[in-house]
Order: sequence, then structure tokens, then C-alpha cells
Amino acid sequence: MTTVKTDHQKLTLAERAEAYISRLSSRNNFWHRICSLIWLPYAFRSGISMKSFGTDRFVAILPFRKFNRNWYNAMAGAALLANSEVAGGMYLFAHCGGDYIVVCKRLTYNFLRPCVGPAIYNVKCTQNLEERVAAGGEFNIDLELEIVQQVQVLGAPREKRVGRCDATFHCAPKAMLKARRVARG
Repeated sequence: MTTVKTDHQKLTLAERAEAYISRLSSRNNFWHRICSLIWLPYAFRSGISMKSFGTDRFVAILPFRKFNRNWYNAMAGAALLANSEVAGGMYLFAHCGGDYIVVCKRLTYNFLRPCVGPAIYNVKCTQNLEERVAAGGEFNIDLELEIVQQVQVLGAPREKRVGRCDATFHCAPKAMLKARRVARG
């Protein structure tokens, strides 16, 4: 008598642990920070955090810290650029879940003015992400990120645009990549 294995039974212990940690890290900021402390120490030190406002709005906030500043007391360009990739990846990871591997293929950042306050990354997807995830398989997706700084003007918070980023990410299901690896031997 032969038994039919399900996808869950085919996973090794390491793969099950990775899937669990992936789901845990996309659950909330606490677990995201713990995982980034281990696997992304520079992202952890930068202090970037994510906030999702429903399905259509995603914001990542990069605090203005000594770690992110350059010698003339503005946010370092490298911090703004690198955290653009982190913000876009977090957006996709939150929508695709732990079943996908997300890789940045192209990142274009336009610096508009120095950032002298906390940076806020407003992420907007230019294509239908839900359709592509539902279809399964690997795909490329374009994101637009508008980076603004939060400043206090006469006691009221105001936002000034400091940069704009266009990014292309490649998303591939982990199961598809595992099947390719097994087929290659």
C-alpha cells in the first residue's frame, strides 16, 4: 500500500522552521524587529518600522537617529537608499507571505533635498499584486516609493518630499524553487 504525501509532509524540519519564522516576522513589528536583529542587523540598527493602513496603504518609517546621519547632520543618502529596498521588500513580504522569496532586481532613487527629520516611505504598487499572487508562479512587480520627511512647522506636523524611488522586485514561490532544485539533482 502506498501513501500519498501532502506538501506539508514533504517539508524538512529546516523548511518548516523557516516558514514559521517567515509568518511570524510578517505578523507585527515586534517579531519583525527580532528577526531583523538576527538576519538584517543594519536594518535593525536603522530602526525602520512598518505600518499597514488597510490593503491600499503601506508606510515604513525610518527614525532620524545618530546611526543614520552624515557629517553635516542630515540623513545619510545611503540610509535613504538602502531602506527603500527594505521598505519595498517589507510591503511585498506582507502581501505575499512567507511562501515567497522576494529579491530586488532594480532600484532607482532620485534625491530631491536633504532629509533632516524622520523619513516616511509611502509605498504604492503600480500593478495588481493580488492577481499575480493568486496565479502562483514567479513574477516581477514594480513599486513606487515616495519618501517624505516629517517636520514641525508652527507646532503642526508637515511633510516635505525628499526623494522618489522606483523599484522592481522579483517574487518566486519557495515551493517552485525547491522543485527546480530537486529536478536538477
